[in-house]
Amino acid sequence: MTLHDHQHSSLLPATPRLDRLLPAVATSLGVPGLAGPGDRPLRPTRRAVVVLVDGLGAALLARRGGHAPFLRRLLQDPQAAVTLDCGFPSTTATSMGTFGTGSLAGAHGLVGYEAYDPQSDTVFNELSWEEGPEPRRWQPAPTVFEAAHDAGVSVTRVGPGFFDGSGLTEAALRGGRFTAASSLAARVDATVSALRAQSRSLVYLYWGDLDKVGHVHGVGSLEWGDELEAVDAELARLAGLMPPDTTLHITADHGMVDVPLDARPDMAHDAELDAGVRHVAGEPRCLQLHVVPGAREDVLAVWRGRLGDDAVVLDADDAIARGWFGPVSDLVRPRIGDVIAAMTGPVAVVDSRRHRPELRALLGVHGSITTDEVAIPWLVLDPREH
Repeated sequence: MTLHDHQHSSLLPATPRLDRLLPAVATSLGVPGLAGPGDRPLRPTRRAVVVLVDGLGAALLARRGGHAPFLRRLLQDPQAAVTLDCGFPSTTATSMGTFGTGSLAGAHGLVGYEAYDPQSDTVFNELSWEEGPEPRRWQPAPTVFEAAHDAGVSVTRVGPGFFDGSGLTEAALRGGRFTAASSLAARVDATVSALRAQSRSLVYLYWGDLDKVGHVHGVGSLEWGDELEAVDAELARLAGLMPPDTTLHITADHGMVDVPLDARPDMAHDAELDAGVRHVAGEPRCLQLHVVPGAREDVLAVWRGRLGDDAVVLDADDAIARGWFGPVSDLVRPRIGDVIAAMTGPVAVVDSRRHRPELRALLGVHGSITTDEVAIPWLVLDPREH
């Protein structure tokens, strides 16, 4: 799919979404009450590892799999590889909510990179959670990790130390214990230690540097390929060190596209795009516009006229009706806003009054509805195969 292609209703029709991955893994470990119709059938197991590689889009992996012999072997095995729809919007905060709670954004409420809080009438960043609401008020539903822990499974989450107790972690990924480690090699070692320590265990390992490299250098860069090679080597090492009764799952939170820096109009200096907009949430590839009373139709007309075939601009109620957010609760609906501008061409829209210079300078971006941004892999290595 090119950047100009887009699909309506569910973003990738007939494709399972990320919300069903962790419940299926927990079910394979004997956790009751999480199985759903149409879940991927998994073999019962005593131990499971879920590795989430931030930014490892399925389309990107397919194109650049020459850098990743271990992942490529799994990708070429139809029994091991499934493509998932990460959900909407295709951004880390939302996907972590989807992954951790086993529900889509309309239910868990982490609706974007930046989100509107109706209680304070402000927009906050759901990654940094700076000046954000109390995380368990924002997302009160139990997580899959909590359910697994309550069912007697030893749950360990492995990631950078600053994730422990952060707003996003508390909202979306709470449950079990947290082990901090910096390098990917150290996280692999911590994962293996956690697996060996308990006979019934679920370990979650997060790695974010592939996403960082893609943002800075672009997903078509040599640097991205080098980082993919490093990730692949460590995942192969993990597979070789796991106890023999362990199942390995590898997935991602979103993909990415490269957008030229000169193809990004700035609302702060564009009176036409700025007219009628009260709050800007989301991110440059997919904006959620909260408009002043009575301005919705004018904003829709202007944004559709300006962006043309490079974006799908919808009344937010239409996006909800098409299933983009999944079922939307009354609590979550005010967070979504009035107009959704999802970029499908090689463009983005920034607001320099809100978006930091570092964000505006990123070459690789995501958040929207193209396959390169939405499609993610779910690769499974069963115990008999490692």
